[in-house]
Amino acid sequence: MSTKEDFVRKMHAKLDQWNAEIDVLSAKADAAEASARAEYHKQLETLRSKRDHARGKLNELESASEGAWHDLKAGVELAWESVSEAVRSATARFK
Repeated sequence: MSTKEDFVRKMHAKLDQWNAEIDVLSAKADAAEASARAEYHKQLETLRSKRDHARGKLNELESASEGAWHDLKAGVELAWESVSEAVRSATARFK
């Protein structure tokens, strides 16, 4: 089992990866034809919202005591899965 610090470090790395992927998708949305641009930006807003929610969960976990962080870990993992799925879905749509 990983320690709290290892888990937090791993989650921050994933956030950095998502931010980079969102930047790439945003550039693709900006370059898309006008008819698709609005839909792409709507999907990006949803994606950013899910990412921000996951970041909030991570912040809660970071401020939790060593004993309580395990209780919060499941919520962080669920939020992470939601963002991962949204990134995969958006990436597939933007191709």
